[in-house]
Amino acid sequence: MMQNMLTMVMVSDMERSVRFYRDVLGLQLRFQSPDWTEFEAGGTTLALHGGGKPGLHQGQEQLAGTASIGFNVDNVDTVYENLKSKGARPVIPPTERQGEGIRLAVFLDPDGLAISFAQTVPEPK
Repeated sequence: MMQNMLTMVMVSDMERSVRFYRDVLGLQLRFQSPDWTEFEAGGTTLALHGGGKPGLHQGQEQLAGTASIGFNVDNVDTVYENLKSKGARPVIPPTERQGEGIRLAVFLDPDGLAISFAQTVPEPK
């Protein structure tokens, strides 16, 4: 039986990525080593695995076999402004997604992985 999902992200520079996920995103550091780091991420584990090679993917293309990270938030506009003030790279400002019931903002991590932040909004009647 499977338990406790873990999301693993390959990173090219562990220290730079730890600073981003800890200091910019504000995730709680659980464990850190040169090749493996774990964060508490809303009831699951986000793990960084060192040794990744820098790639060309910069969050714009929807490539098969890739993934992104997403968080549900109470106020996407506040999160967006907070992350921008900390130097995070936005690629999509807070935008209402028609038919999806959310406002969404997207940033890139230091290796270009898309990280989305979604706020539920009431559907118009």
